[in-house]
Amino acid sequence: MTKRTLSQWIFGDVSFPQSEEYDEFRYKFLIALVLAGAVLTAIFVIGEYGKINRIQTPHLLSMQLFTLASFGLWLVLRGRRHWFRPVGWAYEIACLMEYTSAQWLVPNDELRLLWFFTNIPGVFILLGQRAGWVITGLSVFWLILSNSLMLSPYSGNAMATACFGMIYMGVFFHVYGSRSMSYFVRMRDYNLQLEQMASHDMLTGVLNARAYYAACEQHIQIASRTGQPYSVIFVDLDHFKSVNDTHGHSAGDAVLRAVAQCMRHSIRQSDALGRIGGEEFSIFMPNTERAGALQLAESLRLAVQSLEPWIGERNLSITASIGVAACEGQPETMQAIQQRADQAMYEAKKLGRNRVSWLERGQALPTGLAG
Repeated sequence: MTKRTLSQWIFGDVSFPQSEEYDEFRYKFLIALVLAGAVLTAIFVIGEYGKINRIQTPHLLSMQLFTLASFGLWLVLRGRRHWFRPVGWAYEIACLMEYTSAQWLVPNDELRLLWFFTNIPGVFILLGQRAGWVITGLSVFWLILSNSLMLSPYSGNAMATACFGMIYMGVFFHVYGSRSMSYFVRMRDYNLQLEQMASHDMLTGVLNARAYYAACEQHIQIASRTGQPYSVIFVDLDHFKSVNDTHGHSAGDAVLRAVAQCMRHSIRQSDALGRIGGEEFSIFMPNTERAGALQLAESLRLAVQSLEPWIGERNLSITASIGVAACEGQPETMQAIQQRADQAMYEAKKLGRNRVSWLERGQALPTGLAG
């Protein structure tokens, strides 16, 4: 059995996004804790039947019930991350009942109070600081209340040491949990910022070329399995060099940002938009035939034409030449369909700019001009 198969068998088929790494740790930690409790308790039970470690009958029954409950909670939680908190609380209640059983029914075990101590860290880590303090306070209150009622009570000094030690442990794990969570949140935010910087164009905020083509390849793989069509729109701003030469690069940057924002607001959430060159943008549209792509391309052309961003003391007139290519049959590579859209865009340039052109598969030149 491979390591991956063993992990799936223990934790089930469940996945966490990168931003929920801490939740994944707590989920797996709880499962490991539940299984460890079940296995270790089962070993004690087996030791009784083998006459290795004798346990009084009432507590033996409690241990058997705890073992069965732990295995049951594991089966409930396995593969169901949304059950984490209910299972966590159910296991905590089962643990407290088991520890109380040992406290009352195993008086010859002087170290049985240690189980209450080992319980505190798990509560702070798994259920949070508020739950940790609730369980710590209840444990201290119960130890003080029940000690005088036991057949073999602990001395006053022993109880004082136990209670203060438990409170100290609560303080320790409160601080540890708080700092660990703070560190995780900072690292998660830093990673998200780095991911944003690595995958997005810093000027316009849309995908950069590397991330855009990676997203397109994923869309094409899905379309190849499902048989759905897809289209690519290639957008090139007309006479953009003259904007930089006449008004400066800051004006060109403002134009690019305005155009990118315009296109972001025009496409669907499922579409991919990337800046793949200086003034060149590309849009991948999954589950879209040529007619739908042409409709969006014409809408984008009109939207860009109506932008007229304010630069200096005047409004600039901006237009775009747009090429469209669609894959409605046998799947083709991103390179092939992008090349067709690129050729269609250049034909739109030749025919006077500020227009939409498309290139059908297998054609040498674009046809069906619009705009």
